Amino acid sequence: MSNDDASDLGVALPAAAAALSAEERAGLVNELKNKLQNLAGQHADVLETLSPNVRKRVEVLREIQSEHDELEKKFFEERAALEAKYQKLYEPLYTKRYEIVNGIVKVEGETNEAVMDEEGDKCVEEKGVPDFWQTAMKMNEILAEEISERDEGALKYLKDIKWSRNDDPKGFKLEFFFDSNPYFKNTVLTKTYHMVDDENEPILEKAIGTKIEWYPGKCLTQKVLKKKPKKGSKNAKPITKTENCESFFNFFNPPQIPEDDDIDDELAEELQDRMEHDYNIGSAIRDKLIPHAVSWFTGEAVQGNEYDGLESDYDSDDQDGDEDEDGDEEDEREERKGKKMQRASANAGLNQHVERPPECKQQ
Repeated sequence: MSNDDASDLGVALPAAAAALSAEERAGLVNELKNKLQNLAGQHADVLETLSPNVRKRVEVLREIQSEHDELEKKFFEERAALEAKYQKLYEPLYTKRYEIVNGIVKVEGETNEAVMDEEGDKCVEEKGVPDFWQTAMKMNEILAEEISERDEGALKYLKDIKWSRNDDPKGFKLEFFFDSNPYFKNTVLTKTYHMVDDENEPILEKAIGTKIEWYPGKCLTQKVLKKKPKKGSKNAKPITKTENCESFFNFFNPPQIPEDDDIDDELAEELQDRMEHDYNIGSAIRDKLIPHAVSWFTGEAVQGNEYDGLESDYDSDDQDGDEDEDGDEEDEREERKGKKMQRASANAGLNQHVERPPECKQQ
C-alpha cells in the first residue's frame, strides 16, 4: 500500500472518529482495512491479465518497492528524532525573537525613538515591534482568510505563539500568549490536536480548544442584531438577536461530531471538510508561521508563492471562460485574487503594510 492510498482512504475517518469509543473506532479501522484489501484484490486482478514474463518483471519491481518502503520507514523514524533535536535548538532563537518583538530587550544601535500615542496627545517610547504576529498572520493566505476586521483589535495583544509535540495521546499543541486586553480574560489560548495511529498512519481523532472568557459585549465570534419592532406592536423595544459570525477566534471552538450516531452523508461530508480545514489551519501555524514568523511579517515568505498563485488563478479563468459558473463562486475567486494582489504588492517595501504613528523628536 502506498502512502497516497492510505492518506486518501484515511481522510474519511476523522469526521466519524472524534465522537466514537475505542471499540467503535476499531470497527472503522477494520472497515478501512477491508477497503484496502478490496484494492489489493483489484491489483491482483491486474496482475492476472499480464503475460508470464511481464508478471515476473513486475514481481521483481515489487521486491524493489518493498526495499524502498523499508528504507522510507527508517527515514521517517530518523526524521522524527532529528526534528525533536532541532526543535530544542530552535527554542533559544524563539526566546530572543519574543524578547525583541515585545520590547523586553533593546537591539544594538537603536535610539530612544518616540512616537505619538494612538490619541495623538503625547509622545511615548515605541517598544518592540507593534502588531508583529497580527501582521505575520495576515500575510499568510490560509490564516488571512480566517481573520476578520473585528479580530484585529484583539490580535494586537498577541505576544507569542508556540507549539509542542504530545506523546500521550499523540498529536501537538498550539499556545497563543496574549497581553491583558479588553476583549477576554484568558492570557493563554490553546488548541490541541489528538492523533491516533493505524499501522503508522496518523489519523486525526479530535481537536480541543480553550473556552474563551469574553468580557461583556466583546465576543468576536458572535454579533448582536437589532431589529425594529413592527408598527403597532405593543413592545416598543427593538428586538435583539445573537448569531455566530466569522472570526479567527472560532479556531478555538473546533467542529465536533454530534452524539447521535445517525449522521447522514451530507452532514458527515460537511463535518469532514470542516475538520480537515481546521487541521490545515493548525498545521500552517505550526509548520509555516511559527518557524518563519519574521519572513511572514516582512512579506519575504509571500514573494514568489503569491505571484505563482495569481498566475495559476488567471490560467484557471482562461480555461473555464467558456463554461457557465455560479456568480457566488466567481465573486469568491475574484476576492481571493484581490487579497493575493494586496499581499504580493505589500512585499515591495519592508513594513509598507504596517501603519506607523507619526514620529516625535528624539529624546
